[in-house]
Amino acid sequence: MHLELKGIIPPMVTPLTKDKKLDDQGLQRLIEHLISGGVNGIFLLGSNGEAPSLSYGLRKELVVKACRHVDKRVPVLVGITDASLEACLEMANHAKTSGADVVVVAPPYYFPITEAEMLDYLNILVPQLPLPFLLYNIPSCTKMQLSVKIVERARKLGALGIKDSSGDIAVLHTFLETFAHLPQFVVFTGTEAFLPETMANGGHGAIAGGANFFPAMFVQFYEACIAGDKAKIIDIGTMVNQLYHTVYSVGKYGSRYTMGIKCAVSILGICGDEMAPPFKKFSPRDRKRIKDLINGLKKKGAN
Repeated sequence: MHLELKGIIPPMVTPLTKDKKLDDQGLQRLIEHLISGGVNGIFLLGSNGEAPSLSYGLRKELVVKACRHVDKRVPVLVGITDASLEACLEMANHAKTSGADVVVVAPPYYFPITEAEMLDYLNILVPQLPLPFLLYNIPSCTKMQLSVKIVERARKLGALGIKDSSGDIAVLHTFLETFAHLPQFVVFTGTEAFLPETMANGGHGAIAGGANFFPAMFVQFYEACIAGDKAKIIDIGTMVNQLYHTVYSVGKYGSRYTMGIKCAVSILGICGDEMAPPFKKFSPRDRKRIKDLINGLKKKGAN
């Protein structure tokens, strides 16, 4: 398969059973839902996949079964970020043997690190990776905002591109201005509402959590940006912004974004909404709010 990263790549939720094991049937339904929606890839074990909360055994099982079911229809990206270098490499090698296409690398979490330490880390890690890699900027989870210097070093080491989940439009613009014109280096936004701005400035798409439940809508959003269809960009952009103020904002939990996505997927009957500890699924009252919001957006054409 020719590897081309662009468009809409959902950071897939991890379907779990009530006893916190992998939900095989839910996984298959979710993958088919995403691919039939036209997505351009699938990202496993990101923050919406609850990766740090899952056992290593479950993570590996997910990668094996997801790659098998995707069967090379779209690229599969696997998050390997860990506090331990050895654990990153172990997951990277497992992703390779399972048939994944790309690994996704963020700074090791827990300890705050300096720019110099991150540069050294990349110099050690990257030559040992068995697959191409995408860099991941998510300072809310790693305690580090990736600098242009770090991204440039990653690019020279062979990075395919970067996903920016800083949520800061100024940071995204800096990456776009610096790297979007370079051949073979992609810039994705992790903030769905920034997709039009990203595409207008040479970016390549979005790794969009909402594409778990409305994949076709996000694909249409991307295609409208490519076509310069301003009316459709405004129309879909309005619905995407509604997600931020509704589905992603239920409850007072720091995890409400991921909880909202998983709840929405379950309301569509694709998989359950069980969360890995320390998180838990929404209360019946909050779940009803999500259901009403999803149904309201569907009436407006979201799909």
